[in-house]
Amino acid sequence: MANEIPDLVCQERAGTGKGAARAARREGMVPGVVFGGDVDPLSIQIPFNELLKKLKAGRFKSTLFNLKVEGHDDVRVICRDVQRDVVKDLPTHFDLMRLRRTSKINLFIPVEFINEEECVGLKRGGVLTVVRAEVELVVTAGDIPEKLTVDLAGKAIGDVIHISEVQLPAGTKPTIDRDFVIANISAPSGLKSADDEAEGEGEEAEAAAAAEE
Repeated sequence: MANEIPDLVCQERAGTGKGAARAARREGMVPGVVFGGDVDPLSIQIPFNELLKKLKAGRFKSTLFNLKVEGHDDVRVICRDVQRDVVKDLPTHFDLMRLRRTSKINLFIPVEFINEEECVGLKRGGVLTVVRAEVELVVTAGDIPEKLTVDLAGKAIGDVIHISEVQLPAGTKPTIDRDFVIANISAPSGLKSADDEAEGEGEEAEAAAAAEE
């Protein structure tokens, strides 16, 4: 389970419709609405700079938030849409959807690598090349994994770690329907150069031997 779901602090917005939305924008707020969960929609607003900061941080639409609105119970939500000004490309409205604990959503889950001290390839000077530091999974809102764990014990130089080798929490699956690469243990640059030189010397020897014949 994820230890911390980030808070999204908003204010309840008085009134609905275009007039109320324009009034919110004049006050430096971005109007929004929360829907779903078998209850009435709730009109909300958030300071423009706060929303812009979250949008610039990335993955706003794939992050599960704990919505906090004074006078209302906290609820888990995910963003379903952010409307932007067609000229300035700045947010003008946003939609949040309430989630039940059984709801399925797509979230990016970080990958943690363990037992590096027991990795044969790293002991021999290999380098861990991380292809995906996080993986997008279909998860249940009430059972979100904190991270995915990749065990490096026994991995050698040249080994490639695919998603099929990672134990996924029950009820989750990747959004990509193929056995994609998570990381690999590559040879250090010095070793690669030595191998290339050895290969080149071998080819030169073969060429010399062929010439003598």
